[in-house]
Amino acid sequence: MHTDVLIIGSGIAGLAFAIKLAERKPNLHITLTTKADRFESNTKYAQGGIAAVMDNIRGSFESHIMDTLQAGKGFSNVKTVKLVVEKAPDRLRELIDWGTPFDKTSEGNWDYGREGGHSTARILHHKDQTGLAMEKALLKQLGKYSNIHFQTEWFATELAVQNNQCYGARFLNPQGKPILIRAKVTYLATGGSGQVFSKTTNPVIATGDGVAMASRAGATLQAMAFYQFHPTALAVKAQNPLFLITEALRGFGAHLINKKGERFLFRHHPDGELATRDVISRAIFREMQENHLHHLWLDCRHLDPKALKARFPTIVKECKRQGIDLFNEPIPVAPAAHYQCGGIKVNHQGKTTIHGLYANGECASTGLHGANRLASNSLLEAVVFAHEAAVSVCAAWNEMEQPVSLAESIEVISGRDEAPFLTVHELKNKLQKLMYTFYLNNTLEQPLTSLVMEMERVFLEVHDVCNRYQLTQALWEVKNMAETGRLILQDTLYE
Repeated sequence: MHTDVLIIGSGIAGLAFAIKLAERKPNLHITLTTKADRFESNTKYAQGGIAAVMDNIRGSFESHIMDTLQAGKGFSNVKTVKLVVEKAPDRLRELIDWGTPFDKTSEGNWDYGREGGHSTARILHHKDQTGLAMEKALLKQLGKYSNIHFQTEWFATELAVQNNQCYGARFLNPQGKPILIRAKVTYLATGGSGQVFSKTTNPVIATGDGVAMASRAGATLQAMAFYQFHPTALAVKAQNPLFLITEALRGFGAHLINKKGERFLFRHHPDGELATRDVISRAIFREMQENHLHHLWLDCRHLDPKALKARFPTIVKECKRQGIDLFNEPIPVAPAAHYQCGGIKVNHQGKTTIHGLYANGECASTGLHGANRLASNSLLEAVVFAHEAAVSVCAAWNEMEQPVSLAESIEVISGRDEAPFLTVHELKNKLQKLMYTFYLNNTLEQPLTSLVMEMERVFLEVHDVCNRYQLTQALWEVKNMAETGRLILQDTLYE
């Protein structure tokens, strides 16, 4: 197959880029692929909102920049932070024009929320379903352009790269047949890798595919050690993914308590429940370890029930479904893998170190987040870099190389059996549990040597199974998870 622009991923990063490009270049053939349906992405599960300084009454660019830099622990790129924060109002107005229904007060002003690490309330939201509302608005806007073509349930396996030039990607189509899509520009918006860990808020499709593909193709990665755990995932049963309890609930006034009913966070940071996610997650892990607990609790009992139900209807509904009356009992919560702060290194136009290859969203590393993402900066980053990438592609389009013929380079290995389901399932579970334990031990500064050796054995086992059996989507995903896990481990230990 051939297309002008190939977009892999249908979250906010992919959809916004497609729309921006179609607006400017209506004659381009744009193909947007997704491994699931067009709705399934990390964007869909974003509850809290999107941070932006929409006026100079409630805040300033300087305060948003400073909050982002402080949350990033000194590892953020200052120029990137300034770019994203200062471009935010224009990008938010576009989202509003495209139909995103951000909440307003009864007086008609923006109903700003506040989350951890923010010095003021600057989060625009749609109740506790902001990501889903944005996804719907973007898909509706995208439907206006006849030059954007969706391919659902197409699983990307490898980037097609020769001489450091990307010419598209290889896929398994819905029937499992290998297909090469040639393209002048390839844009990775594949999301994160939360499924590398046994406890995550990420959907089951978040298996690190983009990072693994880019790494195999020779693209530069950075900051893979910086993986953010969200402090408050709903800790009931052995679910995957775990239901997210948005940070906005703590910004609304909910308290984190230990088994004695104490608000313990002030012992760890003066901001208490409004400290950054890394600080709170570490404090919860330590409290759990010292008291041999599997979770702590988020207390909403002192909040106004009517206001709580109006602002967080999804959380109220899910807690009720799980048998939890949050108006009269605290919610059990524990940290879970949430956001990949590092990834494929890109510049301010979203360009990777491979010509013709762009990346955006959670699979990319722009330098914005540093060691720890400030709450509600990720959706903002995605729309800002989608715009910058679209402008860059349009400006350079006529000078870009045409895709070469690569059909002969597709290697189809026949005659292999599919790996037994239990083999793939057990490998995946083993990897996830070890990676979660690694993160936990590293956070609590516990010994890692024996754990690292065991993880290396699992990585080799995955490699061996991939060499012996046919690479189905399920096995590709385990392969990508193992490669992403190894990148996280190596960056944590050696960088």
